[in-house]
Amino acid sequence: MSNAFDLQTSRYARQMRFAGIGVEGQKRLAESTALVVGCGALGSVIANTLARAGVGKLRIVDRDFLELNNLQRQVLYDEDDVAAGLPKAIAAKNRLARINSTIEIDAVVADVDHTNIERLLAGAGCLIDGTDNFETRFLLNDAAVKLGIPWIYGGCLGAEGQSLTIVPGQTPCLRCLMPEAPPPGSTPTCDSAGILATIIGVVASLEANEALKILSGHSEAISRTWTVLDLWDNTLRQIKLDSARVSDCPCCVRREFPWLSGQRGSHTAVLCGRNSVQLSFPGREAVSLDQLAEKLALVGEVSRNKYLVRATIGKHQLTVFPDGRAVVGGTEDIAEARSVYAKFVGA
Repeated sequence: MSNAFDLQTSRYARQMRFAGIGVEGQKRLAESTALVVGCGALGSVIANTLARAGVGKLRIVDRDFLELNNLQRQVLYDEDDVAAGLPKAIAAKNRLARINSTIEIDAVVADVDHTNIERLLAGAGCLIDGTDNFETRFLLNDAAVKLGIPWIYGGCLGAEGQSLTIVPGQTPCLRCLMPEAPPPGSTPTCDSAGILATIIGVVASLEANEALKILSGHSEAISRTWTVLDLWDNTLRQIKLDSARVSDCPCCVRREFPWLSGQRGSHTAVLCGRNSVQLSFPGREAVSLDQLAEKLALVGEVSRNKYLVRATIGKHQLTVFPDGRAVVGGTEDIAEARSVYAKFVGA
């Protein structure tokens, strides 16, 4: 579909009447590219908002597939998507294409890591965080600072959420404010604390709004506070960041990028609230889904589509993607997940 901005359309009339956007800002949006990393709870609301606002190209990256419990808070999907076993990125693209056929939507089913993040950021004017783990966020921070691309952090747990806009060279980066990620097991998760859809909608809207400022050419209007709010307790805190930039920050001052270089970070993750482990194998040869489906059919109940193969084998559900990446359900034990993968897919 064409990305051309048509002043005759009434699609964006209300948005253009807002002085902060105007006709010129709308043109800039139509010519811009945004990268949304993660298209679950936060990412689905963000992608929905940016598509409706007329961002010319949306690149949506997500590693996961849909499950029924996603529907409580992930607004782009429905029960048919779950039944089809679709990856979230593909289901999101399908829905967004019906919402706005005039924009370009690039759906990427992949785990974002140090081998692909710079390629995914090519041409992007803004990076928006829809992830659920700090390891990926430190990677995003490394890449954004190195390339000079603004990015917007967001996170939610229970009824609490927070958002932070980072413009390299102008604001503190994530490592200025958080030198290291919290140790595993040291903080609650959505599995232990739960999560409300309402806080997702608020934080994702804050993130999308910051992205619209940047992409429409109004970076001067970004929030320069760390916003933390709790919808259950009805509290709002805005932490001023004027003096928060660390003079010797290893990332934005010394320009050390250990997550981007692959020195830091793992290729294995316990998925929040899923009783599942993700296993990744960067550089591995592609997997033949047809051959794997035949192999797994000998030991379990198998379903597949062109994006993945899924097998239920005893208490485990094994989902394998063409790049060899897998999600092993039925355990949060990494060693057990690796054992299941090696046994049924191969070392």
